[in-house]
Amino acid sequence: MKLEHRFEVTASPDQAMALMLDGNRVIPCMPGAELDTQVDERTWKAKMTVSLGPVKMHFVADVHVDQIDEEGKRARLVFAGRDTRGMGGAQGSSAAHFVPVEGGRTRVELDTDVQFSGKAAQMGRPNVVSDVSQTLVGRFAHCLQIQLTGSAEEALHAREDSSKPLSGISVMGAAAKGAVGRLLNRDKDDTDNDEGKGDAT
Repeated sequence: MKLEHRFEVTASPDQAMALMLDGNRVIPCMPGAELDTQVDERTWKAKMTVSLGPVKMHFVADVHVDQIDEEGKRARLVFAGRDTRGMGGAQGSSAAHFVPVEGGRTRVELDTDVQFSGKAAQMGRPNVVSDVSQTLVGRFAHCLQIQLTGSAEEALHAREDSSKPLSGISVMGAAAKGAVGRLLNRDKDDTDNDEGKGDAT
């Protein structure tokens, strides 16, 4: 499952990239996550709680910076976790490209690839898992943005807020929003197809 997020921040590419490589700041930005142990400069152990449908899963995860391109301003994190009760697992990566734009700003291009396995992959239809994942990554991207643009107090609050597990209401809201969006897109496609047939006659 591939997810894309784009946002701009008032910071240099170097500042934005440094944040992505700071476990103490980036791990709490992952919804439901908390830093457990810093193994070395590039590897961290974390705990993460994720709600998928009616089931709340508790993961222990390893997060590792496996790519750093200082010249190209790119970095990639890979992560792998397993549920503490053996209900499944999750793994994936988040690749970030920090692109300078006018006015001393940086566009952060965040591409995330997530795969669930075991019971974690069976908690509802693929669309539901996709909608929840979009919400998780969206909150992660928003927290990163606040770390770079907000005050120290705002950054701390954003980390504390983002580290809270996604609530059941948020999960249902994400699924409902995704379902409505797909319905509207389907209706639009049907309308476009009908208009195309009319033009053909």
